[in-house]
Amino acid sequence: MTDSIIGSRVSAPVRGHSALSRVIAVEADDFADRYWGREPLVSRADDLPGSVADLFGVAAVDELVSQRGLRAPFLRVAKNGTTYGDRDFTDSGGVGAAVADQVSDDKLLNLFAGGATLVLQGLHRTWPALIAFSQQLAGELGHPVQANAYVTPAQNTGFSDHYDVHDVFVIQVSGEKTWRVRPPVQTAPLRDDPWSNHRVAVERAATEPPLLEFTLRPGDCLYLPRGFLHSATALGGVSTHLTLGVHVWTRRHLADELLALAITRASRDESLRTSLPALADASDASVINDDVEIARAALVRALADLDVADVARAMATRVRRSQRAAPVAPVAQTLDAAQLGERDGIRLRAHLAATLTAVSEGAVVRSRVADFRLSSAEVEAVSSLLSQGSAAVTELGLELSRRLVLAGIAVRD
Repeated sequence: MTDSIIGSRVSAPVRGHSALSRVIAVEADDFADRYWGREPLVSRADDLPGSVADLFGVAAVDELVSQRGLRAPFLRVAKNGTTYGDRDFTDSGGVGAAVADQVSDDKLLNLFAGGATLVLQGLHRTWPALIAFSQQLAGELGHPVQANAYVTPAQNTGFSDHYDVHDVFVIQVSGEKTWRVRPPVQTAPLRDDPWSNHRVAVERAATEPPLLEFTLRPGDCLYLPRGFLHSATALGGVSTHLTLGVHVWTRRHLADELLALAITRASRDESLRTSLPALADASDASVINDDVEIARAALVRALADLDVADVARAMATRVRRSQRAAPVAPVAQTLDAAQLGERDGIRLRAHLAATLTAVSEGAVVRSRVADFRLSSAEVEAVSSLLSQGSAAVTELGLELSRRLVLAGIAVRD
């Protein structure tokens, strides 16, 4: 069995501009070289190629919390650095929808009027415009993206000084908010090193003059690398901003994959599988000293034998699992498959992260949906679909086209 990537495809930008160009007022290469992971960037609305008002708005907030039946994981409520418990803003949905933790618009009205900040979480899964935008931004950056919204009453601060363990793009949607940014107390923190691990240092740093202090107005955008301390206060009127969290891949991820692969490879070495001495304490350093050195040597040999392609294949699995493909409509998709005809075409589902891997007697399409097996006769046509993004049914054959649609690999064009 061979294992080789034959083809893949990245979706085209939306609305005539790349997603990244809509939130930064510098060239992409300049952003990557100067700002990415290094320093904040404030981009004013007038310097950006177009409005971001189509992504989200105050009306969307009210619709989500009052009409969509959101449950607690999709909402947080905070005031002056303190987060409320779920029961403070949820209730049963009533007859026919008696889920106990549905967001209560009545409770939210009381809390928001009292100065609390609403945090709508996971908007990259619940609001159509942000589903599309966050997927496009993730595709361009090469790093997973999530979307949250923060809605703060006038003259209130939802969260005190803190840092995030992911990079963020902040988009001011409505109102105005004054931001204070301070240097990191922990440079480039990892996911398992939140600001609360350094609470004393963060609180001490928060008493120092800010590195930057500025006001974001509607349409303005801020890029903030992980680790930078920040807090924000709403000015006159309700302030709403979007936060696009970029969960960056780091060299630590590569190290994790290297170690996992090395352990698997080293386990083939008989010296590593040898039992430790009987009648001895395995927690005694003097007893296990020689065995530790043997294990270390086996791991070092295994690490040295690994190829970068091995790590790339392991990372490909992580990348696929980090986000979902573009939404697909199950009912419409099933009907489309049944109605597909020789004169139709199909196109690759967006953000699928699909690759074609050769195996014995055919190939497998690996993507963000289930693996899809191909016969040898089908490989060339599907390889073309992956590289071109679309194909006529006559090129693929009606039966294969229907299988691809029903598998969620493609949609009717």
